[in-house]
Amino acid sequence: MRARSVDLVADTARAAAARRSMAWFAGGLAAAATVAGGWVAPPDEVQGQAQRLMYVHVPVAWVAYAAFAVVLAGGGAYLIGGDLRWDRFARAGAEIGVTLTGVAIATGSIWGRLVWGTWWAWDPRLVSTALLLLAYAGYLALRRAVAERTGARDGGDHRVARAAAVLGAAGFLLVPVVHFSVVWWRSLHQQATVLAPERPPIDPRMGAALLLAVAAATLAALCVLLHRVVRLERRLAADAAPATDRLPARVG
Repeated sequence: MRARSVDLVADTARAAAARRSMAWFAGGLAAAATVAGGWVAPPDEVQGQAQRLMYVHVPVAWVAYAAFAVVLAGGGAYLIGGDLRWDRFARAGAEIGVTLTGVAIATGSIWGRLVWGTWWAWDPRLVSTALLLLAYAGYLALRRAVAERTGARDGGDHRVARAAAVLGAAGFLLVPVVHFSVVWWRSLHQQATVLAPERPPIDPRMGAALLLAVAAATLAALCVLLHRVVRLERRLAADAAPATDRLPARVG
C-alpha cells in the first residue's frame, strides 16, 4: 500500500487542514511547556525566578538559528535548481529569523538586567547576535531594494533571488560565531548546558521544560514558515493574474 503525502505549502483544503493540525499540536506543546517551565520546574539556586526566562530565550534563539539555516538551504537549493519556490522559503525563513533574533536580544537584555544588573554589556555573545540581526535585516532590505529598483516581484523573480541567495549564505557564517562565542572568548554569558560534552548540570525538571519549550517553538515556527510561503505564493499568483480577473464583477 503506497503512503499518501501532503504538500504542506499547497493552497488546498487538505494541506490547510494539515497545517491547522500542526498549529494545534504546537499550541498543545506550548501549553505543556508553560506549565512545566512556570510551575513544575524549580527556580535556579543562584538566579532565582529570573532563570525562568530561559524557557523563552533559549527556544527563540535556537529557532532563529534554524530559520537562518532555512535561508541558507533555500538559497543554495535555488542556486542549484533555479526553482523560485526555494527562494520564497528563504525569504520566509529570514523574516522569522530576524523577528526571533530581536526577541532573543530583548529577553536576554531583561535577563541580563535581573542577573547582571545591566541591560546591555559588550559581551561577545551579545555583540555577535546583534551583528547577526543586522546581517539578515540587511538581507531583507536587499531583497526589497532590488525589487524596487528593477520592478521585480520579490519571491517571484530571479534577479532578486540570485542576489539574496549569495547574501543569505554569507550571513550564515555569523551563526557559528554567535554559537561558539562563549567558548572562543571570555564571556559573561553562560556556556551550553544541555549540549555540553559532560553530563548537563541541569535539574531534570528544568531540562524537560526546556525541551518542551524548544519543541513548541520549533513546531510553531514551522507552521509560520509554511503559512508565510502559502501567502507569498497567493500574492504572486494574484499579481500575475490579468487585470480583468482581479476586478469585481459588476452587478446590474
